[in-house]
Amino acid sequence: MATKREATGTRGFSIELDSGNDLKRVNVPNGNQRILVEGTIGALRRVEFVENSVLEVTGSNGILRVDLAMEDLAKHASKRRET
Repeated sequence: MATKREATGTRGFSIELDSGNDLKRVNVPNGNQRILVEGTIGALRRVEFVENSVLEVTGSNGILRVDLAMEDLAKHASKRRET
């Protein structure tokens, strides 16, 4: 998963499904409207960090990847404990 984090500070994600049958809804309107992707990755098989920079959630029907480092998660968790 390519990351733009260093240049822009943004986070990315990807959804990889084994079949279009697992995709329930994709809405990509023209213009500045909300984009919606809905589906299921099936039963949870594994959750892990890949190279400490991508959270990967593997299900029986596909994989969800989020550009989220372990350090980001730890930082957010410590902020929540402070409040």
